[in-house]
Amino acid sequence: MNPEDKFKTKEQIIWCPGCGNFGILTALPRVLAKMNLNSDQVLAVYGIGCHGHLANYLNTNSVVGLHGRSLPLAMGAKIANQKLTVLAMVGDGDQLAEGTNHLVHAARKNPNITCLIHNNQLYSLTVGQASPTSEKGVKTRSTPAGNYSQPLNPLSLALVSGASFVARAFVGDVPHLVEVLVQAIRHKGFSLVDILQPCVTLNRLNTFSWYRERVYKLEETDYSPDNKVRAFEKTQEWGEKIPLGVFFQQTRPTLEENILPQKDLVLSEQSLRTEIASLLSEFA
Repeated sequence: MNPEDKFKTKEQIIWCPGCGNFGILTALPRVLAKMNLNSDQVLAVYGIGCHGHLANYLNTNSVVGLHGRSLPLAMGAKIANQKLTVLAMVGDGDQLAEGTNHLVHAARKNPNITCLIHNNQLYSLTVGQASPTSEKGVKTRSTPAGNYSQPLNPLSLALVSGASFVARAFVGDVPHLVEVLVQAIRHKGFSLVDILQPCVTLNRLNTFSWYRERVYKLEETDYSPDNKVRAFEKTQEWGEKIPLGVFFQQTRPTLEENILPQKDLVLSEQSLRTEIASLLSEFA
């Protein structure tokens, strides 16, 4: 049996043909197999959007949460069971609009989880309204005269909020996507990966060919991801050239190390017995 097959289901895939999410679905079984994980060792927490269908196609423990609320669920699960590899699967409209505050606080608290932003720069599930990452001037169903807002930069936001691992990948290069995701998941702390994932049906600007003409890999230059100021400058690079790879990485204590009374304590394995009378006495 191919080690990747245990992470695949037989559910019918309902994404549009050519959807960028297929690249992520191709990459994740390779990533998890490469890390010698089993399905029961992984928890994927999904938001609302086209990416959320991945819960049906990726064979792991899964939770589908509320719109924009994947990170609090992922953090709670990691605190309850540090043995789990926890992935937050989110969209640009999902995480960077209603869920922006959760991203900021997850980054600063540094839980040992990985956040994968499926970034197609639209609300594609609801047929193509402008999202927080849509290009300025782009015409969509919600901005027929052109989007007047500057796009939100998820890498810059994560970096200034305190994320200890910040990276970007492109679904048009699955081997590189696999490499970046392995590094992100192995990192001890909050990892954010912005995945450029074209919507072939509704986004006629940020296409596969548009990206291929612009992307380059940081690791193929003299760049080193250990300088936060330089990392921030790199996150501002967008347009004629778009960098991929790890922008920033640092080691610092995780949320679990800071709040759990014992190292490696698994709260989900502890006894739930308690004295109700003693709890009620606190309110007397």
